[in-house]
Amino acid sequence: MLSMIIRWVLFALALMLTAWLVPGISVDNFVSALIIVVVIALINIFIKPLIKMITLPINAATLGIFSLVINALLLMLAGYIAPGFGVDGFISALIGSLVLSVLGVIVNILSKD
Repeated sequence: MLSMIIRWVLFALALMLTAWLVPGISVDNFVSALIIVVVIALINIFIKPLIKMITLPINAATLGIFSLVINALLLMLAGYIAPGFGVDGFISALIGSLVLSVLGVIVNILSKD
């Protein structure tokens, strides 16, 4: 349970760092970042598998590159849903999703059980 809370906080910090690094992405405060991480997790659990299944032929034809577009669009969706989180455009969402993915890998490495 404690490791899950630590990962949640680390992902919120990663999201705030992403907002600081990428112009066009904004996070109001740390509490908003915690809420946004939950929203992104719910989107990744419920919506992302459906979208990936629907776009499987496109994804296969582009050798997986279309997954970057899916991730960017889902980050834009999170920006639309979550309060205190803004994504200005597709390019910001694309760069932000790449940065957040790299930071997510680092968080997963650091918080291994």
